[in-house]
Amino acid sequence: MTRILDGKAVAREMRQETAAAVAELVAGGGRPPGLQAVLVGENPASQLYVRSKNRAAKKAGFASRTRVLDISTRRDELLAVIDELNADDSVDGILVQLPLPAQIDADEVLERIDPAKDVDGFHPINVGRLWLDQPAPAPATAAGIVELLRRAEIQMAGRNAVIVGRSAIVGKPLAGLLMRENCTVTVCHSRTRDLPAVCRGAEILVAAIGRAAFIGPEHVGEGAVVVDVGINRVSDADEVERLFPGDAARRESFAKRGSVVVGDVDYTRVFERASAITPVPGGVGPLTIAQLLANTLATSRARQGLGD
Repeated sequence: MTRILDGKAVAREMRQETAAAVAELVAGGGRPPGLQAVLVGENPASQLYVRSKNRAAKKAGFASRTRVLDISTRRDELLAVIDELNADDSVDGILVQLPLPAQIDADEVLERIDPAKDVDGFHPINVGRLWLDQPAPAPATAAGIVELLRRAEIQMAGRNAVIVGRSAIVGKPLAGLLMRENCTVTVCHSRTRDLPAVCRGAEILVAAIGRAAFIGPEHVGEGAVVVDVGINRVSDADEVERLFPGDAARRESFAKRGSVVVGDVDYTRVFERASAITPVPGGVGPLTIAQLLANTLATSRARQGLGD
């Protein structure tokens, strides 16, 4: 019988653990972890995500703030804000919400963040530390996936893992983290030959390519663990019916919103082949913020000289 890997439940557990650790930190004379988000412009998706981060952080007892800058902000102005936050001892984690406006080089901005405050794990120094198996914040979605597998007691050591997608945010860091867990890892991309055959060899298959329902049953070996990172919107009624035949709840959601959220995996057709699978929504998505809070707590403890 296929297990559904409930990311919402795991994320809730992680956030409760973080909140308890923050309360213990403060009771012992420490200060609450300080998390500072920087948002440039008024991208609705970015605004929603930053608000969600802020709410979760405050609920966990963090000192959480957001700096909102105008869409016309210049490169030097944003870099000056980063320098200010780097120098602020009350700030343990700096989050610059992407994407940034076209006039600003995101790589330059991310490299300006103090690596000790880079809770997203995107600074080149922290990327290098990840691959050298040294302590450092890891990108939250990738780290959250490993935490989900660990808490679900899914064996990773010695197993073949295939990741479809090589982004710096998910695919590449996840490859490094799974190798730490002693997986044998293959990273696939648009030029991988005979992708279905490569994927069928996976005991753990991770889809992170941003293409709705791209991974079908022909990609999945019998009994594989399937992790779906994708968040896509499908706005075609026939496609929704094809992907979720007879699903009244999805049909109702589509009628109400004009679209439905779909992962990178054709969930209905893959479900029976998998031994375990993450749903969309409610799978990987909730883990990102939960892991981000865990990263920030760790950087705060380190900066306060409290170690692990």
